[in-house]
Amino acid sequence: MDAQTHDAVVRMLAYIEDHLESEITLVQLARAAWYSPYHAARLFKQVTGCTPFAYIRSRRLSMAAHLLGEGKQTIIDVAFTFVFDSHEGFTRAFTKQFGMTPSEFRKALVAYQRQSSQSKSKEGKDKMQTVFVQVVERTKRKAVVKFAHKATDYFAYCEEVGCNVWETLSSIEGALNEPIGMWMPNALRRLGTGEYVQGVEVSMDFAGSIPDGFELIELPPCKMMVFQGPPFDEEDFESAITNLWEVIKTYDPTLYGYQWADEDGPRFQLAPMGYRGYIEARPVRELNKR
Repeated sequence: MDAQTHDAVVRMLAYIEDHLESEITLVQLARAAWYSPYHAARLFKQVTGCTPFAYIRSRRLSMAAHLLGEGKQTIIDVAFTFVFDSHEGFTRAFTKQFGMTPSEFRKALVAYQRQSSQSKSKEGKDKMQTVFVQVVERTKRKAVVKFAHKATDYFAYCEEVGCNVWETLSSIEGALNEPIGMWMPNALRRLGTGEYVQGVEVSMDFAGSIPDGFELIELPPCKMMVFQGPPFDEEDFESAITNLWEVIKTYDPTLYGYQWADEDGPRFQLAPMGYRGYIEARPVRELNKR
C-alpha cells in the first residue's frame, strides 16, 4: 500500500469517527479522501476489507452497544442517536452483529459487570502461586477470525462484535486447537481493524466453510512462550488473568536464552477455565537470531 492510499483511507476513517451520529454519504467520504466517490470506495474496500457503509454500520452498532451498557438511554434513543430509522431496524441490525437483541445484550452486560465487580472486591485472592512456563513452536498456519474495528481487549471486543463469537469458532470443523483471543501485531493488522481479535487456527490447506462475517488469514511461524497460572475458582477469573499479566510483565526471557518478539506473531489467550488455570502466550525469539 502506497502512502497516498494509506493517507486517503486514514482520512476517511477519521471522518467516519467524527460523524457517527450524523448521515454520512459516499460523496462526503470522497471529499475527505480527496478522490472521486468510486475511487474512494474502491480504496476503502481494498485496505479495510469491507465497504464504507458496512464499516459505518458496524461502528455505529459498536457505539450503540457501549451506550446500552451505560444504561442511561432507552433503546430507541440509542437507535436514533446512531441514525437508525426505527426500533425494529435497529434491533435487526444489532441482533445480526451481536447474536442477541439490544435488551438481551444490556442484561448480559450488567450481569458481567456485576460479576467483575464482585471478583475485584474479594480479599485474599490475588496472591500468585506457581506459574508453569514453556516454549512451543507454532508452524505457518491460517486462522478463521472475526475482526473488530477498535477493540484492544476482550471486553471491548464483546461490545463491538458480541460475546457469541467463541461458540461459532468452536463449531468449525478442522480446527487445530481451541479458539483463542489474539492481540495482533501491527504487521498483521490492516487499517480499520482493532488490535484484539478472536479466532481459531486451522491448517494451511484448510478448505472448510467460513461463517458469515468471518475471514481466513495467514499466521507466520514463530516461537511462543506459554504461561499457565494455577487453578482458580471460576468467579475469580479476573484476578487469575491480572495476576498472570503481572508475572509476564516482570518475566525476563533472556535468563533462558530468549527475547520478546512481539512482531513475530500474535500474543494469545485461551478461555480462562478454573480447573486448568489461565493460559496466555507471547512470541519470543532465540537470542542472537534475527
